[in-house]
Amino acid sequence: MAYATTNPFTGETIKTFPDATDAEVQGAITDAYDVFKEWRHASFADRAKVMSAAASILRRDIDKYSKLLTLEMGKLFTEAKLETELSAEIFEYYAKNAERLLAPEKLPVANPAEGEAHLICQPQGVLLAIEPWNFPFYQIARIIAPQLSAGNTVLLKHASNVPQSAHAFEELMLEAGLPKGGFRNLYAARHHTEVILNDPRVCGVALTGSEGAGSVVGAIAGKALKKSTMELGGADAFLVLEDADLEKAVKWAVFGRHWNAGQVCVSSKRLIVVDSIYERFVELYKKGVAELKAGDPMDPATTLAPLSSQKAADDLLAQVEEAKKHGAHVEVIGAPVPEKGAFFQPLLMTNLHSENEARHWEFFGPVTQLYRAKDEQDAIRIANDSPFGLGGSVFTKDTKRGYKVAEQIYTGMVYINHPTMVKADLPFGGVARSGYGRELIGLGIKEFVNHKLIDVVDIDAPF
Repeated sequence: MAYATTNPFTGETIKTFPDATDAEVQGAITDAYDVFKEWRHASFADRAKVMSAAASILRRDIDKYSKLLTLEMGKLFTEAKLETELSAEIFEYYAKNAERLLAPEKLPVANPAEGEAHLICQPQGVLLAIEPWNFPFYQIARIIAPQLSAGNTVLLKHASNVPQSAHAFEELMLEAGLPKGGFRNLYAARHHTEVILNDPRVCGVALTGSEGAGSVVGAIAGKALKKSTMELGGADAFLVLEDADLEKAVKWAVFGRHWNAGQVCVSSKRLIVVDSIYERFVELYKKGVAELKAGDPMDPATTLAPLSSQKAADDLLAQVEEAKKHGAHVEVIGAPVPEKGAFFQPLLMTNLHSENEARHWEFFGPVTQLYRAKDEQDAIRIANDSPFGLGGSVFTKDTKRGYKVAEQIYTGMVYINHPTMVKADLPFGGVARSGYGRELIGLGIKEFVNHKLIDVVDIDAPF
C-alpha cells in the first residue's frame, strides 16, 4: 500500500515503510490472542493503570506527538495539540468509567420467586481496527481505549500516509504498560484484511473511512460472520433559523466548515439558511472565510492548513469540476492560497437544485455547499435530503425550538448552537450511509463484548 510519510506542506517524502509480510500478520494475530487469554482476566484496576499511564505520557510529550500529526497529514499544530489532548481524555474516561459501564446487570423477571437473571459483559478476542488519516491519534484512541479496557486486544491497520503516527501509538501503549502484542500496528496490505477477519481468533472489525472502504470491509466481515462497526462519510447540515444570533452563527459556520482544512466527516458541509437572513449571513460568511490565512501549519498565525496530500487536493478539484458540469455555481473566496503544498482554495457552491447530483456528495475539504430555505420546515427538508446521516447543527435563540427541529433531522447526532463536535464523554456515530454502530462512552465499549445472560432458575420452576 506504499506506507510513507510525505509532508503535505512541502511535498517531501520523508520516510517509507514496507508492507507487512504474511508471516508478520500471522505472528501479530497469534501474539494478540496470546495476550488476550491473560488480559481478559486482568482486573479493571490493572487495565485502568495502563489507560491512565497512556494519558499521562501523551500530555507529558504533547509537542512530540502533535508534531507527528502536522508532519504526516498537515494538521495545524494548534489543532494537533488539541487532538493529542482529546486522545488523553479518552484514555482517562475509560480508566475512570470502564468498570461501571461493564458492571453486571440484574434483569427484572416476571416471577422473582423462580430465580434471578443477570447480564454480564465479557471480552471476545482480537479486534481489527481500520482507521483513517484525518485524526491519526483520536481515531486510534476512541477504539483501543474502550476495547482494551473491556479486555479485548487490537490490531491496527492505519491509513498509509500516517505510518509514523501509527507506530508512535504502539510505542505509547508499550510504555504505558500494556503487554507486548496487546495492541499492534501493522503496515498491512489490502489482502490482509480478509486474512485477519477469516481467522477464528479475531472477533470483529471497527472501521472509520469512506463508503467504498466500508462496503468492501463490511462484506468481508459479513462473509466471515464477524461483527463490524462502520463510521463512514458525512455531509452535516448546519441550519440557521431566523432568530439565530447571526454573528455567532457565522463564526461557528466558518470554523465548522474549515477546521482540519475541512477534512472532517462531521464538518459543517451544508449550510442551510432561512430566506429572511440569507443575504446577510452569506455576506458575513464570505468575510469570515476570506480572513482565513493559509500557510505553514506549524505557524500559530496559520488558520487554514493544506490538505493531507496533493492527491487529496487534486481529487477534490476534480469533484468540484464534476459538480459544475451538473449545474453547480462555484465562487472563490479569499486570497489565493500558496501554490507550494497541498493547499486548496476555499470555495462556495450554490445552485444545488433537486436535479443536481452534487447535492448528495461529500466534499472533503474547504468547499461549502450553501442552500436557501423558505422557512424552518424547508430547512429540515433540505437537511434530510441526503444519503448521509452523521451529525448536524441547528442555530436558534429558542433552544426548545432547536430541540424540536433536531428531533426531525435524520442523523445520529445533532447539536444546538454548535457545530458537531467530538468529546471523550459523548457518543459518536450515524445512520444511513454514514454507517452503523457507536463509539465512545458506554455504547462504544459494549460493541465488541459478549452480552451473556446467566439465569439462575429454581429447579422446581415450570418450563
